[in-house]
Amino acid sequence: MHARALFAALFLGAALVAPAFAAKNALVLQTDFGTADGAVSAMRGVAYGVDASLTVADLTHEIPDYDIWVGGYRLFQTANYWPEGTVFVSVIDPGVGTERKSVVLKTKAGRYFVGPNNGQFTLIAERDGVAELREIDESVNRLAGSGESYTFHGRDVYAYVGARLASGAISYQQVGPLLPSESLIKIPYQKAVRNGDTIRGIIPVLDIKYGNIWTNVPKALFAELGIGLHDKVQVRILHKGKEVNKVMAPFEHTFGGVAKGKPLVYLNSLLDVAVAISQGNYAAKYKIDSGVDWEVEISKARK
Repeated sequence: MHARALFAALFLGAALVAPAFAAKNALVLQTDFGTADGAVSAMRGVAYGVDASLTVADLTHEIPDYDIWVGGYRLFQTANYWPEGTVFVSVIDPGVGTERKSVVLKTKAGRYFVGPNNGQFTLIAERDGVAELREIDESVNRLAGSGESYTFHGRDVYAYVGARLASGAISYQQVGPLLPSESLIKIPYQKAVRNGDTIRGIIPVLDIKYGNIWTNVPKALFAELGIGLHDKVQVRILHKGKEVNKVMAPFEHTFGGVAKGKPLVYLNSLLDVAVAISQGNYAAKYKIDSGVDWEVEISKARK
């Protein structure tokens, strides 16, 4: 057989028997570990040990200690900008070593989320839908020699499984047994709702660097209030039901719409309502934080 024809035949045969999950996808890591020690590097080393050609990226390792909610929001904020098939490993795991399950969630958008089933996938599941949920079978999907390590599942289980899945070393079905989608733990919170002329919601996170106040009130719901550019908006901020701050500020497209040091209401990069001080730190000035117990009420200011 001619050499070119032989090569073509061999290539075709390999393509026919190659598993459908052989394509490599990116692996994205998120933790609350920080980078002052070797924990994150160890996770990356495990991933490269599975496949040195993997693309391994960091979402963030600066999630506040044990803050499952913020970790979930950062996944929500980021995931849709990564290609279908991307594998996210998220380790905010105050229950490490306990009976909580280790899972891999596949969304209807075709991305994978690896980590403890502790509520951190709440917002991802709501927005993108749950295609399947599988429990990690640690009897076959665990870093060799790590059986007596009980407090570093980020390295021993999650980075290892995430890398194997991203590299195509295992298929999603080989992660472990199927779980009912209803078994995915979710964190209850106040969804954005309109009641007459007022919208209620929460402050899911802060724009950390600049102290802007992000809400979960989407553009479409905000538009129902009939607020136009430069119109005054009233925003009340409450913590556990107690008012912490109230402001009247214009709705603007950019921070330059008001003078330096003045407040404004705007749509953030996710097209949700936010409050800021132009070239200032709103959260620091008024001692505002974020989470499910930080609520907002938004209404059009009366003339």
